[in-house]
Amino acid sequence: MAIPILVFSTDKTRGKLFSRIIESNGFNAKLYNNSADLDYAVRTRRPHIIVFDARHCQPREFQLVESFPGRFPDAEIILITSAAELPSFISAGFKGENCFSDPINPEEISLKVKEIYFIKNKAFLRIKTYFVLLGVLLKGIFSGDRDNPYIVFTKKIILAGAAALSVMVGIAGGFIFYSMSDLPKVQLLESYAPFESSFLYAADGTELAEFYLERRKFVPFYKIPKHVKQAFIAVEDARFYEHHGIDFIRTFGAFVNNLRAGDTVQGGSTITQQLAKMLFLTPEKSLSRKIKEAAISMQIESRYKKDEILGFYLNQAYFGARAYGIEAASQTYFGKKTEDLGVADAAMLAALPKAPSVYSPFTNPKKALIRRNLSLKSMLDRGFIDRQAYAAAVKEPVPEYVNRKKYTAPYFVEYIRSAMEQKFGDRLYTAGFKIYTTLDLPLQKKAEKATADGRAAFAKAGLGDVEAALIAVDLKTGAIKAMVGGSNYQKSQFNKATQAARQTGSVFKPIVYLTAFKNGYSPDDMIDDMEVTYSSSDGRQQWTPHNYTRKYYGRVTLRTALSHSLNAATVALANIVGMDKVISTARTIGITSNIYPHLPAAIGVSEMTLLELTYAYTTFANGKSFIPMVYEKITDRYNIKVEDNAPKGVQTIDPANIAKMHDVLGAVVTEGTSVAAKSLNRTVYGKTGTTNDYKDAWFIGFDDNMTVGVWVGRDNNRPIGEGMSGSRAALPIWINFMKED
Repeated sequence: MAIPILVFSTDKTRGKLFSRIIESNGFNAKLYNNSADLDYAVRTRRPHIIVFDARHCQPREFQLVESFPGRFPDAEIILITSAAELPSFISAGFKGENCFSDPINPEEISLKVKEIYFIKNKAFLRIKTYFVLLGVLLKGIFSGDRDNPYIVFTKKIILAGAAALSVMVGIAGGFIFYSMSDLPKVQLLESYAPFESSFLYAADGTELAEFYLERRKFVPFYKIPKHVKQAFIAVEDARFYEHHGIDFIRTFGAFVNNLRAGDTVQGGSTITQQLAKMLFLTPEKSLSRKIKEAAISMQIESRYKKDEILGFYLNQAYFGARAYGIEAASQTYFGKKTEDLGVADAAMLAALPKAPSVYSPFTNPKKALIRRNLSLKSMLDRGFIDRQAYAAAVKEPVPEYVNRKKYTAPYFVEYIRSAMEQKFGDRLYTAGFKIYTTLDLPLQKKAEKATADGRAAFAKAGLGDVEAALIAVDLKTGAIKAMVGGSNYQKSQFNKATQAARQTGSVFKPIVYLTAFKNGYSPDDMIDDMEVTYSSSDGRQQWTPHNYTRKYYGRVTLRTALSHSLNAATVALANIVGMDKVISTARTIGITSNIYPHLPAAIGVSEMTLLELTYAYTTFANGKSFIPMVYEKITDRYNIKVEDNAPKGVQTIDPANIAKMHDVLGAVVTEGTSVAAKSLNRTVYGKTGTTNDYKDAWFIGFDDNMTVGVWVGRDNNRPIGEGMSGSRAALPIWINFMKED
């Protein structure tokens, strides 16, 4: 009867991951997300193993788990918590060897569960029965025909021998029974689903990134080339296709060699035995485990074909460098798919599972070369390759460096990774998802070049360490097509496009004008542009907005006020329509950042991200407010669709006001602060923005297809440089990106 295993986690995704880890080893686990249910289950079911995820727990959950060692001393508690919390739990009485911290290591948790399981779930041999039997037999020695001493003596000898043999057989049989009493079900291999990497793809199907705990990509056994299989058979198990799970000839030979050497110099395990140990058993060295290993191996052999077993093994084996399985190893060591491996490549990989760190070509190239060549010699000796192939293969060098892909769009990759982690939790790293993103690679390359050229121009002008960020959004779908979050992802993972909240300057002003249009104004209506001092509601503070040029133009149209970015006129308009309505308009078009409810906010003193402002301008373009869209569909490891992601746009501006926004934002380009954009020779719309002391420069605009936002500034919030306004610092990058090839 299986012992009860309970799993607790307030995070359902993490809880399911832990349950999956346990169940993948053939055990049953009951998941609880509520502390009251867990407490009741522990009291009624008396589990032997409790897997307790202490991350994100409330005080009542901590109190509950801290009470377990005293209340249920027979229960083994496997605790998962943060590294910072581990010492406090250990000092509270939890076993240090049962405590783990994030990031989650599935292998460690699996081994711990199996270790505890095999200790607790034994059908122990009833030794007393054998001693009783022994007593009866010994007693019989002294009974029988007392008149014939020869018969008596002979009987005693026979009975004594039989008794001794019976005891020996009984004890051996009992030990074997004891060892085999808790064998897992090999049928689990039929639903074999190892932790598998998830992959991110660009819109054209190009691979962008790989997310994993164990870097693994499953490859069916029938897609593994013959010479790759032969390399592993030659090295690991020459009689693989002849034995039935246990190679008695090899085992005996290994025993003799080890006896002669006085040490363990040769192993006798078959590939099937190694698979049984990897999937079902702990790495302990004991006779009991070897008996289990042999029994499971024979069960596997009776149920599965040889090539299936070899496929399971090659997908499960660890090759070092965080590569699990043959496909990940092929990519890591050679940058190839398994189907493209050569003979020398296969021999190198076959040499690794025995001791990946010892024979790593990256750390021990000489040992790796010797071991690789021994693998090739084994292939030659067994007739898997001829002398010509052998001679060519031994001349090939071993790999010199890990093939880690340098992915395009690292800031976009991290942005979507964070979103997918919120969606799937730790399954993102184990479930083998294929996530097809909205990223347009040609546009991404254009964006990276435009921002790099812009930074180069700043450096040439003596303005070093200036950063630039860019986001391009499809007008029809709200899909992100390109994203640049900074100049060097390796140096700084902080995404200036999505995480940096900076003062917006004049790029906020169109929201004031949209508010006016919603309240009946038109671009031709007039507003006063003059020096006016405004007082706070309590009269204690006064503020006078000034235009950038310190000139005032009197009565001007709203079109002129926005196209020339007149601060005084914009504040006057905000004062008329009311800042509460301006803030309400901002919310309807997707601005979520805090907006100061005072007049200075009308000209951009509040802080926002480039992402939300770019989406706000998308709403100016077509009237739709979009939730940022970063992926089109997600499939599972079997290419079965998990989710289709349709555009999520809500019409928030009516057609009449869209036309008015096009009017005033078009005027910014044709007659205002962004006339340089006329060089594109097509109709575009947008607005510049500059903050005090030239700390931030913005340009956000759109054409008939895309909205593109550009921000320029420094990480330390110091000025970019004298005169580095939105039109001088950000607009050139925007124009460079928007140029048609």
